[in-house]
Amino acid sequence: MPQTKLDPIDRRILAELQGDGRMTNVELAKRVGISAPPCLRRVRTLEEAGYIRGYHADVDPRMLGFEVQVFAMVGLHSQAESDLVAFEEVCRSWPLVRECHMLNGEIDFILKCVAPDLSTFQSFLTGQLTAAPNVANVRTSLVIRGSKDAPGVPFDVMEERLSQTA
Repeated sequence: MPQTKLDPIDRRILAELQGDGRMTNVELAKRVGISAPPCLRRVRTLEEAGYIRGYHADVDPRMLGFEVQVFAMVGLHSQAESDLVAFEEVCRSWPLVRECHMLNGEIDFILKCVAPDLSTFQSFLTGQLTAAPNVANVRTSLVIRGSKDAPGVPFDVMEERLSQTA
């Protein structure tokens, strides 16, 4: 759990960086209404506290030859903590798995996978995923198209909530 209390300027910094992580510190400071040196100090503090986990380019998988995106719903034989951790570890080792989320309900994990083609994904599915220790079943859904892929969190919702409680 984060330890640093965020003020409105910190939240504006995070919202701006979430929208464009490449802007200069001078531009960021201008957008949030403070000078550059304290802005840079705040960004460093937000990084050290774990609010900012990194900076990434938003690449287009299809333009890079990854034509297939699949969500795999995985059920495990055992949900003992050591078995859950072991499955998460093996997921981190599979390059085609881009996201892994443990869920509450009928399935234990959902994986977001990408592959250059269906054949490559099928090889991964049968050779690695379903063959992994403790995997009881896997159901897959092929993504036809994406309608929304928004990074981060909706800061405007939080700002509205905070203004209502003030």
